[in-house]
Amino acid sequence: MPNGIIIIDKPADWTSMDVCAKLRGLFRERRIGHAGTLDPMATGVLPVFVGRATRAVEFSAEGEKEYLAGLRLGVVTDTQDTSGHTLVKHPVITDRTALEGVLPQFRGAIDQMPPMYSAIKINGQKLYDLARKGKEVERNTRTITIHSLEIESQESPTDYLIRVRCSKGTYVRTICHDIGAALGCGGTMYSLRRTMAADFTLDEAVTLDEVIQAVEEGRGASLLTSIDHSFRQYPSITCTETEEHRFIRNGTPYATTELNGTYRVYGVQGDFLMLGIVADGQIKAIKSFFDVLVK
Repeated sequence: MPNGIIIIDKPADWTSMDVCAKLRGLFRERRIGHAGTLDPMATGVLPVFVGRATRAVEFSAEGEKEYLAGLRLGVVTDTQDTSGHTLVKHPVITDRTALEGVLPQFRGAIDQMPPMYSAIKINGQKLYDLARKGKEVERNTRTITIHSLEIESQESPTDYLIRVRCSKGTYVRTICHDIGAALGCGGTMYSLRRTMAADFTLDEAVTLDEVIQAVEEGRGASLLTSIDHSFRQYPSITCTETEEHRFIRNGTPYATTELNGTYRVYGVQGDFLMLGIVADGQIKAIKSFFDVLVK
């Protein structure tokens, strides 16, 4: 069965779950999940985890993300992007210099109010379900981090492309909305392309059409990146054959006195066994990735 990570360049008008459902059929594998939801209008990097690799989703979802967003000034919508209904239009007399002048207030750690059109739950109900009924409920702000925010280009007197590198949980359309509010003319997001997620970039991404063709030609598995690629920031160690068997059969940690920190742990044949941490002279599993009793 296939095990690994595939980076999809998500097409517009597909949900992230639509992509996973398509890949379940193509790879004939039920265990498929993604790291970092993209709205239907968004395109770009969607890391998808197949088979045993789904155990790594929780780690990848926490990483930084980068987006190229279309900011349209002079328009306010109910969804904070152009997929929604226009609420207000204002003339735009703001220029690029003025826009650059307000960007610093959106960099660093900031408090962001989640939009009503989001999947956040309050009292067991998703906000977008309430919003579609015309309801608005009180919400708490959340602290997010904007690592970088720059103007990529000016497309027209009202339209700009901005590049945003941010933490998990950031709503880029809310950034566009809030920038417009800070300028006094309103703003909304007209496009969104994710260029990086979980350290994977567009250079590593493939389209669904490319996946379909590869599967039809019997080379679908070749598109999968190994599970340990998600943890490439950590150093690696290789255990002995005896230690490997102890791991696989009963999860017994082994003693080590020279190492300290978090490591990728491999078996004698190069199989990725687990992400482990050294504590009290022993290395213990943070998360294992081997098939039990396969050896």
